[in-house]
Amino acid sequence: MSVVICSLLWDAARHGRQSIKYDSDGYHLVRFPYGEGDESYDPWRMHDPGKGSTRPSKYPDARSGLIWPSHDGWGLLSAMVFWEPAAKPIEYRSRYVRDPLDLTTGYDSTATTDSAPTRGGQYRTYLWQLFVHPDTPLGLKISVRGVGDVKLATPLIHAQFKLAIHTDVKTP
Repeated sequence: MSVVICSLLWDAARHGRQSIKYDSDGYHLVRFPYGEGDESYDPWRMHDPGKGSTRPSKYPDARSGLIWPSHDGWGLLSAMVFWEPAAKPIEYRSRYVRDPLDLTTGYDSTATTDSAPTRGGQYRTYLWQLFVHPDTPLGLKISVRGVGDVKLATPLIHAQFKLAIHTDVKTP
């Protein structure tokens, strides 16, 4: 069985701070720089600035948060998110979203996770599997909430977003 991979990395120390701006769904689409290096890997050009519009995307615009699957197949999504320490958050959320910018097939959230803060740093990993298609981009969205469900712009320190597509899915 063949597997094609896209692995994206963003790190505040290397790429500068990422402004947390909440979309109408109450989540921030995590952005990733274009190009390989800094552990990013994209030989299938799934994180391509030319996809999704007639004009090329430029990091950190919203399209820099998308992975466009290169093949139909069974996709394994994984992510890692680290937040700066903060006293006000009472909940950390994440979700994977098909077409988070509503460019092709329509916004479809899946695999939403929420968790309470720990006493130490806020470090999370996430995993989900689903069928993927080249015409439907994927995104990683996050949200930090305080008392009264107030959305907090708690800064990220580090994020990774990965897609592995199993391209040889057997059918009966």
